[in-house]
Amino acid sequence: MRAYAYVVGPENGPGTALLDLARGLGFAGVSPFSTMAQAEQQTRATPVCFFLFAATENLESLRSVAEAVRFSSARRLRFSPLIYFAESPSVEAITGCLNMGFDDIITMPFTRKRVLERMARQVGQNLVYHETPNYFGPDRRGRTGVDQRRNDSPSTGQFRRLEIVRSLTNGINVLRDDHFAPEAV
Repeated sequence: MRAYAYVVGPENGPGTALLDLARGLGFAGVSPFSTMAQAEQQTRATPVCFFLFAATENLESLRSVAEAVRFSSARRLRFSPLIYFAESPSVEAITGCLNMGFDDIITMPFTRKRVLERMARQVGQNLVYHETPNYFGPDRRGRTGVDQRRNDSPSTGQFRRLEIVRSLTNGINVLRDDHFAPEAV
């Protein structure tokens, strides 16, 4: 697979297990995440970089990396798939990941077949992203559990709708980029 995987999380326990799993999935390379500069450099060599987040007791500890990816000025980095591996999923953890712009949350069992199927959903098909001043990620408006205050700017109602496709040969292609403003009253 012409994609690279960064594992975000502790280098023991769930982080080690996720590194081992990722190494068996056929990525061009797998490493623990260290810096945004390293990730940005990798996006120049690899068309798509996956960010695989290991389960954690403190979901907020993942926010800085998720936001750094989602609000990066580098398109290949900004549209990278963010996937959280939940060992014991809770409504709070799933909602937290959705509100941080994660593309998917995979729950146990983490079988090779199941994980590959879920990752395959992230490439080769049209995906819609939504951007406001506080959120950038898959368009989840209207879905249960998603914090609408984070997704829609209450003061302006302005947002951006982007349609993309990720390709393992060409990287990220933006198919549509629409800007919306609130209707005049």
